[in-house]
Amino acid sequence: MCQLLGLSANAPVSAAFSLGGFFLRGGATDDHADGWGLGYYQGDACHLLTDARAAAHSPLASEVKAQAIRSRTLIAHVRKATQGAVHLDNCHPFRRQLWGRTWLFAHNGDLKGDWPLWPGPFQPVGATDSERAFCSLLNGLVDRFGTIQPDRDQVAAALRASSQAFSQHGPFNFLLSEGDALFAHCSTHLHFVQRNYPFTRAQLLDSDESIDFAAHNAAHDRIVVVATRPLTRDECWTQMQPGQLEVFVRGTLVVAALPLGHSNQRLNQHLNQHLNHHPNLPLNRYQALNPQQQDQLQSALPAAVIA
Repeated sequence: MCQLLGLSANAPVSAAFSLGGFFLRGGATDDHADGWGLGYYQGDACHLLTDARAAAHSPLASEVKAQAIRSRTLIAHVRKATQGAVHLDNCHPFRRQLWGRTWLFAHNGDLKGDWPLWPGPFQPVGATDSERAFCSLLNGLVDRFGTIQPDRDQVAAALRASSQAFSQHGPFNFLLSEGDALFAHCSTHLHFVQRNYPFTRAQLLDSDESIDFAAHNAAHDRIVVVATRPLTRDECWTQMQPGQLEVFVRGTLVVAALPLGHSNQRLNQHLNQHLNHHPNLPLNRYQALNPQQQDQLQSALPAAVIA
């Protein structure tokens, strides 16, 4: 199947380090060599780059890493084709417009059987089960909420219900975003790591490259990286559980919907684990600001954040 990479941060971040290791899995250290893609947001703009060549040998992928593209939210994908030919139309992430926002979606899995496409305005262009599922998810949101965008918790609840239905047909790990929130659903394999003060060193699993995050990030910076498999050997990656949906906004976990059968106590423990802040950090004061105030503060700081 495929591999996923997602990022959510409270300031525009260069993902060159993480992308460097991830792209190697596209034909060098792993066999996901049937194309790749990267979608990222800068302000209100959503940019999408795709290539049907293996990421590890793609000049475009090398250029992307060298440019150190900066974004608060991004989704990347390296493909191992199961349904649909090796073609640009079948490269993830896929992109659609809904509620005045641009949505990106990337999937790792293989949905079997003749499952119906939820009727609605969104239709697939390529031949993958992944794009078909993306269109069905969006059609389901339109059918449920109409033309008015609901709040984030309502979207998360609807996505969780739809994901349970899709998971009956095969693995349905996915990343989805409209630019602000990063929705991450685990069906089989998905992990995430929280990078915040005090920052440490990290070394990629797929190469000898390492980095000292403390040299590039400030005390208020907060970054979450989500990946199918951990990217580094010396960070504490959290393995998500099958059926779990989590939502990250500006580098913070804001929704944690655990699989059915988990108690509220378990959910609270899970939230507290990832929302706990060191009492002496300026991060406490930073996160008390509203998004506009955060933007004003970030614009006055040097742009050196790296993930």
